[in-house]
Amino acid sequence: MRFGSLDLGANKVVSRYRELYGKEILPFLMKDNNYKNIHQVPRLEKIVVNMGLGEATSNPKIIEKSLMELGKIAGQKPVVSRAKKSIAAFKLKENQEIGCFVTLRNDKMYDFLDRLINIALPRVRDFKGLSKRSFDGRGNYTIGIREQIIFPEISYELIEKVKGMNITIVTSAHSDEEARKLLNAFKFPFRN
Repeated sequence: MRFGSLDLGANKVVSRYRELYGKEILPFLMKDNNYKNIHQVPRLEKIVVNMGLGEATSNPKIIEKSLMELGKIAGQKPVVSRAKKSIAAFKLKENQEIGCFVTLRNDKMYDFLDRLINIALPRVRDFKGLSKRSFDGRGNYTIGIREQIIFPEISYELIEKVKGMNITIVTSAHSDEEARKLLNAFKFPFRN
C-alpha cells in the first residue's frame, strides 16, 4: 500500500490528497471565491521535479546515480535532460546529458505532494516555512531544495554527493492569489 492512499477494495486506490481536494478543498474554494462552475476552481495540474547536474560535464557517472535517486523519490522513471547548444566556457557540448527530471500527474502527483508536505519538508534543517514570493505570476509555485536526503526513500549511507532539486507545482489558477489559496487549503507550510 502506498503512503497517503486509501484502499477501497476491488483494487481501487484513491490518493488521500486527491480525496481531500474533492471533498473539502473544492467546495471551500467554490464558496470562498463565488465560482459558478466547478471548472473555474483552481486545481493541481502537474508537479515537475528537476535535478540540474552541472558537474555531469566532468563526471558522467553522476547522471546514473541521480536517475536512480530521483526515481525512488518520485516513484516514476525520470527522463534525462540534454544541453540544447554548446557553451565553451562551461565545457558543455550540444546534446550532452546535464540533468534529469520527472513530471508527475494524477495520483502520483497527489501522493508526492502528501509526502513532501508531511514528511520531507519537516525534515529540512532549520525549516521556518516556504516563501510566499516563489510564485511566477501565472499561478505556479517553485521550491528549491538543497539536499535530496530529506526524502526517506534515500539512504544516507548510499549517496556519494548531496544534490539539490527544484520542485515546480503547476496549477490551473489564473493568478498567484488563487494559487496561494489552493496551496493554503492543502496546508502548505508558508512562512508568516
